Amino acid sequence: MADNMQAVLEKQRASFIAALPEPMSVRSDRMDRAIALLIDNAENFAKAVSADFGHRSREQTLMTDIMPSVSAMKHAKKHFESWAKGEKRKPTFPLGLLGAKAEVIYQPKGVVGVVAPWNFPVGMVMVPMAGILAAGNRAMVKPSEFTEEVSALFAEVVPKYFAEEEMAVFTGGPDVGMAFSKLAFDHMIFTGATGVGRHIMRAAADNLVPVTLELGGKSPTIVGRSADIKKAGDRIALGKMMNAGQICLAPDYLLVAKEQEADVIEAVKAGVHSQYPTLLANDDYTSVVNGRNYERLQGYLEDAREKGAELIEVNPAGEDFASSNGNKMPLTIVRNVTDDMKVMQEEIFGPILPVMTYASMDEAVDYVNAHDRPLGLYYFGTDKAEESKVLNRTISGGVTINDVIFHNAMEDLPFGGTGPSGMGNYHGADGFKTFSHMRAVYRQTGIDVAGIGGFKAPYGKATAKTLAKELKK
Repeated sequence: MADNMQAVLEKQRASFIAALPEPMSVRSDRMDRAIALLIDNAENFAKAVSADFGHRSREQTLMTDIMPSVSAMKHAKKHFESWAKGEKRKPTFPLGLLGAKAEVIYQPKGVVGVVAPWNFPVGMVMVPMAGILAAGNRAMVKPSEFTEEVSALFAEVVPKYFAEEEMAVFTGGPDVGMAFSKLAFDHMIFTGATGVGRHIMRAAADNLVPVTLELGGKSPTIVGRSADIKKAGDRIALGKMMNAGQICLAPDYLLVAKEQEADVIEAVKAGVHSQYPTLLANDDYTSVVNGRNYERLQGYLEDAREKGAELIEVNPAGEDFASSNGNKMPLTIVRNVTDDMKVMQEEIFGPILPVMTYASMDEAVDYVNAHDRPLGLYYFGTDKAEESKVLNRTISGGVTINDVIFHNAMEDLPFGGTGPSGMGNYHGADGFKTFSHMRAVYRQTGIDVAGIGGFKAPYGKATAKTLAKELKK
């Protein structure tokens, strides 16, 4: 497999170089084919995702994987020619004298490697692909081994829409993933766990491959005293129950005013009851992806219970999960958490919601700042001064105010993390730039500007004049 991947990389790079400069119409055609791939195979992808998860609703996959991918492609197709025009820049004195010009042009990087996760196994391939194709690149894709049906479907359908030198898919387990990450791509984007991201970065370093890492972390949800608690609870429930909490941006823990804790918990419970009156046989509620992750989550709950936490199971219909033979889990709200509990140390990635209390907003902000910078941060409230405090005194990949997750749905906003939650970003124009090389171009005139500016030896009056002008306080 490693030899085959290397051969495809060389084939893609050779094709890329031979085609330079490709007409914009070629990029547009590739995006059209990507849109067709998604729409033509949407139902099959939905079935494959559900098979891989044990259950996930058709509508959710269409809403959270297919639709965002199509929207990203359409947005890029509409704007990519204007993004590609480059930018005029002002030349530095004195080299900008007498008609000299400077500009930045955007060139495609070449071959981009895409390592995708299992939680949104279609979207996390095809949303970044919009920027990759809009920028004029070729792509090699390694889907997750945890979603075998989706990976196999990608391997089946991609060759029907793209030549191998344009886009290629490689399936397999960790050995294939490691070999893939060691290839000398021109750029690589990885979406997944922080621990795996470290391995990807080490592998990329051997070939000095630039990387975009979309990781996760513990995204805090701060409920201010001025918040509409009923609305906040409903929206937090939406973000935590979607995909059974298996979202890198899911609200990971709540920070609430001590005197409002009970009300916020009741509001979240009400939101769950409203959206998911039943769970086990509810087509809208997703299963935990596999037994390994189910056991991991159960271990978090047992650890919290042993260390003194109160567990509140939100089971609207009182269903018997213990007797079911699947991996569905109800939401469990965890009170009285402490930092020595696994639920406060690890990214949860499932239907568990710890609740912490604060006496003042400064205390909440200090708690966030004492931990790794998260991928997302959420604030509920109408107090603008408090909102500004949260925005200005914390650092995170992105922020949603009075809701959760949805900054990621804005195609014209950059999406990415910072520190342990990732590096680099994509979506829209920012994705185009991520997958492009910003090439500096300086055009000199026929006049000896360097001599006039005193840059040429022997140094003399012109040199002294330039230094005197530029070295003033």
